[in-house]
Amino acid sequence: MPYDPTEFIGEVLGRPAAKGFDPGTQDYQCPFIGSRCVKRSAKLGTEPYPVCSIRRKIDGAPRQICVCPKRFYAIDFLADVVARCWPGDAPPTNPQIAREVKMTGFGNVDFVIADVAKRGEISQFLSVELQAIDITGSVMPVYESLRAGENVEKRPTYGLNWGNVYKRYITQLIRKGYFHHHWGAKIVAVMQDAVYKYVVDWADFMRSDDVRGSTVNIIFMTYRFEDDPANPGARHLVINQVEGTSHANLQQAVLYKEAPKRDAFCERIKHSLARNVTPVSLEDF
Repeated sequence: MPYDPTEFIGEVLGRPAAKGFDPGTQDYQCPFIGSRCVKRSAKLGTEPYPVCSIRRKIDGAPRQICVCPKRFYAIDFLADVVARCWPGDAPPTNPQIAREVKMTGFGNVDFVIADVAKRGEISQFLSVELQAIDITGSVMPVYESLRAGENVEKRPTYGLNWGNVYKRYITQLIRKGYFHHHWGAKIVAVMQDAVYKYVVDWADFMRSDDVRGSTVNIIFMTYRFEDDPANPGARHLVINQVEGTSHANLQQAVLYKEAPKRDAFCERIKHSLARNVTPVSLEDF
């Protein structure tokens, strides 16, 4: 049976998904960064792939999920970071923003908000990282149908790469949190509420609302989608929650999750052995 592509794609080029909309007529200009969309797909070559968000059921409820970190540029998240996460009681006197700060042995962060003194010394700083989520499978057939103004002939098979959130992002966040702890600084992870809920459900680490406190060096700032009253039919991101932890608490929760039962693992071994059509012995190695 045919499916409406707007059931699966939330936004294209910053607009609510609409059948027949061709982003090429707008020269792929992203409203969030004020320039051409930087997202790409191997199937499109050098042509942008301007899918900002998709629709997916999570815990049985339909949700709109950001799949491009530039979607967060629609909000002044750096101002939110300063207002809600800056350490101490006083705000920075001369905040300046450094983008894509890289260092050997550390990696890179998307932004650093630094309080710069008159002589150029940095008295305090906060690092900020944006985190969207990747897609498993592909919504390319849906995107192509959307542009053509047609329905999709069969339900697309795609999902959200939750595994990559903790295998890559959380692991890096623990490492960078450790460095920030030694620097007497904090790192803020900006993400959507659904992604953060997954992280908390997967590794129930200790959390605190006192994000300015000395025991917190990793802060999670989350946003959720709501209907945009200024733009009927569209949705916008609003701040949802701000809470923090330490790299040690996060690492402990990740490394020392309750182990699965041995019997259950043995069942998986037997299931794998049953798949082997040709028996394999140690003599074969």
